[in-house]
Amino acid sequence: MKVLLSDLFSTLIPGGDSERDVVNSRMGELLGVDPVEFQRAFDAAAYERFIGAYGDLPATLRLIAESCGGAPTDEQVQEATSLRRTLSQRLLAAAPATTLSTLAAFRAAGWRIGLVSNITAETQLQWQQSPLAPYFDATAFSAEVGAAKPEPAIYLTACAALGAHPTDCVYVGDGRDNELSAAAALGMHTIRTLEHANSAPAWSGPSIRSYADLRDLLTP
Repeated sequence: MKVLLSDLFSTLIPGGDSERDVVNSRMGELLGVDPVEFQRAFDAAAYERFIGAYGDLPATLRLIAESCGGAPTDEQVQEATSLRRTLSQRLLAAAPATTLSTLAAFRAAGWRIGLVSNITAETQLQWQQSPLAPYFDATAFSAEVGAAKPEPAIYLTACAALGAHPTDCVYVGDGRDNELSAAAALGMHTIRTLEHANSAPAWSGPSIRSYADLRDLLTP
């Protein structure tokens, strides 16, 4: 196995769940709607946001605010957009140094590396400026693919981009969105990481405490 596929949030970088809650509530305030109602609606639309069904971030925020009874101005939408983009930038910049060195070791050893991520449009746009981007040969972003984990299409898109069969791949993730069982069902060697979150406590397969532990489990 010389193909390494990774999840992004809570695997390579922190998931930022508590920060997201604060930001999402604040976006509701900025958009002129009840922040609790907005946060609930924003979370409920996760799949649609992941596959880009509502368009870019400003369009998505406007649509969800309107579903909560609001009528935000362009200025309000821009303020909320900037707030969310700042959060995405901060999380993408938070990859541990040990994670970056691990990716570098696998890349130097000839492994092909791909990203499989349920990711919304604003984060996808910022990916190329992240410290992680240089280590990846291919990306399968849900907003670009039009499918989200655990749907097979997003994994298979990454495999196709790397010229690999699923059985050639190691998949590493925290387990959110049933990603581990879906990867395993495709024949991938699947590993849970606990570094940033314990998202799949029922997982009985291989687990590592940190992304850097891949170097002990596999041979870079």
